[in-house]
Parts: sequence; structure tokens; C-alpha cells
Amino acid sequence: MEKYKDFLGLGIAGNFALHLAQAGELEDFKEIITADEAAPKGMFPFYLPKRVEIAKEILNTYPLSSSKIKLPNQHLNVQAEPEVGLICTLEYTNNKLSKIIPTHFGAYNDCSIRVAGASKISDKKNWGENSKGLSENLIAIDKFSECGIMDSYSICSFLKRDDEFHAYGEDVELIGYSYFYEKLLEWIIEQINTQKDFGPLEPLSEYISTCQNPTKAIISIGATRYTHYGETTFLKNGDEIFIILYNNTLFSPKSILESIKNNNCDLSNMSILRQKVFS
Repeated sequence: MEKYKDFLGLGIAGNFALHLAQAGELEDFKEIITADEAAPKGMFPFYLPKRVEIAKEILNTYPLSSSKIKLPNQHLNVQAEPEVGLICTLEYTNNKLSKIIPTHFGAYNDCSIRVAGASKISDKKNWGENSKGLSENLIAIDKFSECGIMDSYSICSFLKRDDEFHAYGEDVELIGYSYFYEKLLEWIIEQINTQKDFGPLEPLSEYISTCQNPTKAIISIGATRYTHYGETTFLKNGDEIFIILYNNTLFSPKSILESIKNNNCDLSNMSILRQKVFS
């Protein structure tokens, strides 16, 4: 995970139907007006590779791990957020973001504190080392558009507690994201270049400019829906969280769970994130 220390870390809020309601975050975005009802609500930073005076200092703490989630010291509720992480190359024109090229995708855990009244989304996203997750086995993207490799992938997740496996997030196809492919990239560029310091949102273009326009980024594209178990279950010491992106033309949800239980996974057609939770 050390190889991403120079990467900009950004996330998207509200890019999968019903997730914000499940996470109890709809109220946070009540003042945010979007172009259409299905549009994401905004973006947030979870890691800045250089010091930005106007941003919180914690955002300079590198949070990514492929094996661990450390719970906050305070007694706070924390949930895993199963989603897709994109490894991207960024290009700029006249000091503004002009192009995003996703090169790889992988299983990502946008682990989040559940607390009402946080002033910014990022307040709940990075509380120190080992507070985020990205799989070590990423999958190359042939083209980030229809008829590309990601058309055939789904995401699922499980929580292992007391030796029992529970479905944590719904098993859904990646093409179920509200904004995806070209539409998503266009939205991200516009959002980064225009997002202001307003409500739960932060001025990303100012942050990025101060970071000297990083050319590499990890962008998490939004948490998917929880199962009832996931929606009502917070992480605790000793849990293990599994997030899996898999080729749905080759595997069924049942076979994925069996692969996880038997530790026998086809990593050429899956991206797996497995994290042990500790306090």
C-alpha cells in the first residue's frame, strides 16, 4: 500500500440509489441541489499527498490498508462501505482538471464513522492510519465505457463475526451505479473544478492546486446498498470484512462465498479486499 502515498485520494457521495438513506446521511445533503435526481451529491477528500493549509491536518495521514481497519479511539459507530476504487491518471489544462483516465479498478472499503452533525463529509472518512481499505489485486481496465471489462463485474461483501459469515452489502452489478463510465468522468471533472466550500462539501480545486496538481489519484465511486444486516451492524474488534469484485459471467454469489470460506479464490477474475478489524 505504500506505493499510493503520492496519490490524491477522493471519494463520491450518493452515487448508488438509497445508500445515503441507509447510512443516515440524507439530512447532511439537504441544501445540496444536483443537476438531476440521480446525480451524486458531491465529492470529498480522504487523503491529500501534500500539506494544504485550508484543509484539516488529518487528511495528510495516509489511511490505506489492504489487511486492517483500526477503529477510532473514541466510542464511535463505524461501518464498512463496500465500493469500487479506481486508479486514475489525471491531466490538467491551465491549472484545471481536464481529463481522467481510469487504468485499474479494485475492491475498496470507504470505511466511515456514523455521527450526526459532522461539518464535512471528510470528518467521517479519515481518522488515522488503517482507516480505509484497497485491495492489493487490482484489475486492468481495457476501456472505461460500455462493452468494456467492467460490464461483467459485480460487487458483494461479507462480515465474518464469531466464525459466521453475513452478507453485508447487496450483491449488485457495477453498471448499477447511478453515474458510470463517460457520464461519471464528465461529472467528476465538472464537480472538482466547480465544487465550493458549502455545507458538507469542500473546495477540491483549491486543495488540488495546493497539492501541485497530482497526476495520480485513487477515486472511490460510491458505496453500494447494505443488506439489512449491514445497515444495522457496526464493526467491532475481531470482525473480518470481505469486499469482492467478481466476474459475474464466471461466478455466482454462492460460489463467491464458498471461495471466501475455503480461501480458494481466482484472483485473475476477482479483486478481493480482506480486512481484520481491531481497536
